[in-house]
Amino acid sequence: MRILVLSDIHANLEALDAVLDAAPAVDATWVAGDIVGYGPEPDEVVERLRERGVTAVRGNHDAAAVGGDEIDYFNEDARRAMLWTRGVISDRTRAWLTALPERVEREGFTLAHGSPRDPIWEYVTTTPVARASFDAMTTSHGVIGHTHRPAAYLNDDGVMSLMTPAEGSQLTFGARRVLLNAGSVGQPRDGIATASWMVLDTVLGTADWRRTAYDIASVQAAMRRVALPSFLRDRLAYGG
Repeated sequence: MRILVLSDIHANLEALDAVLDAAPAVDATWVAGDIVGYGPEPDEVVERLRERGVTAVRGNHDAAAVGGDEIDYFNEDARRAMLWTRGVISDRTRAWLTALPERVEREGFTLAHGSPRDPIWEYVTTTPVARASFDAMTTSHGVIGHTHRPAAYLNDDGVMSLMTPAEGSQLTFGARRVLLNAGSVGQPRDGIATASWMVLDTVLGTADWRRTAYDIASVQAAMRRVALPSFLRDRLAYGG
């Protein structure tokens, strides 16, 4: 089964559409949370994903958008953007986000936003945290988001290693357990401004990381029109 894996779209329709245009034919699309927040087009992004029939899980921004207390832990810019998001999303978008589960199991993978043991908040950035994530899964493999950085954690009979994929990187994981992060579509934070995404083949046991350029200036202009914080606009240009 070939799967398009997306994460951390953050209401950036321009980036999402660029990725969908660039992506190959797949059997399914998985989204590892944070569909809204930061960006200017939450309703449009949700509608695009709804039309595609994606399998998605809830991120901390998605939970905050529908009234969750996650907003209490946001920094000032993220909080301002979330208050705006709460005020503009439609009832249809709110209902769709509310219905998202925190974890999903598909094709031998656990899909979560933060980590399999703490789907909303935990950042998987080290091999010890990744090991704990493997212990929290009943599946062999996992797909996560939240960090906005592409990564692959490998567990080879208990020996842990980390791969930091570059554009065009392919991992053949074979019998090893893996925890995969596609990076961020709408707010990359690895110093590269292009949208990051992944194609997963569950039959061949491969993961391919891709990058796609999009019209950042038009997204920044849309954010400016609705007075979203300048810091969030500016960081799109440098992927930080």
